Amino acid sequence: MDMEVVTGDVRAVVGSNGSGKSTLLRILVGLSQPTTGSVSGRPPRIGYVPDRFTGHDRISAISYLTHMGRIRGLSGSAARARGHQLLERLSLVGGGNAPLRTLSKGNAQKVALAQALLVQPDLLVLDEPWSGLDASAHGVLAEFIDEVAAQGGAVVFTDHREAITQTHARGAYTISDGRVTSHGGRHAGSRTSMVELVLTVPPTGVMPIEVDWSALPGVTDTAQRGGEVVLRVAPEHSDAVLLTALQHRWSVASLAGAVYEASCWADARRTAL
Repeated sequence: MDMEVVTGDVRAVVGSNGSGKSTLLRILVGLSQPTTGSVSGRPPRIGYVPDRFTGHDRISAISYLTHMGRIRGLSGSAARARGHQLLERLSLVGGGNAPLRTLSKGNAQKVALAQALLVQPDLLVLDEPWSGLDASAHGVLAEFIDEVAAQGGAVVFTDHREAITQTHARGAYTISDGRVTSHGGRHAGSRTSMVELVLTVPPTGVMPIEVDWSALPGVTDTAQRGGEVVLRVAPEHSDAVLLTALQHRWSVASLAGAVYEASCWADARRTAL
């Protein structure tokens, strides 16, 4: 197998469960060694988020990030400030003083993302990074990916949803039967036809049922705007997502097809969040 990642690129690694995606990422960052072959050109600054980040320690989230930042060459004050900045963007429930062992899966994932970004990475490797994140953090994660690539870093991530891969990656590697195949994805600045669905609480005041929107097929981005939920959906899945919303008592504020520049949707996410 051959895999190449260049500066400024965003690549997805896709494949079925057990195909070797996580193993490939571990080899990429240097945590595992290939049985044959070699890895060349690995950059000095790598940010890595594993598929499981378990914090059983009593240490607080900000103390952990401060410690990790010092290991990576930051001063204690700089590491603490950077940690607070990242946790604030990710809206960590409980704040930076929350002990790691008290965090939910989604909030632990936010801390894992923050530690990978304490120092601007030359290579950012993310194993199922959207898993467990709430709607607002989905948009922030997409911003992080865009920012790393814009500053010349490379990003490699895995996700089992095709819509996520098509939206955020500029190309992909598919693992099947022990072989890695490269194929294209969206290109930077490309125009993508999507549907924007804006949901709100019904005027009757009856509270709708919570839905994990990001888990629905075709939903590529979610954001919160005041009391509204803004979804970006692949056109072929929009009817099913709309039906799910109605079945869970959501009111539809607007539904529109649109053509988005990648950078425009990033700006929209920042406004919404």
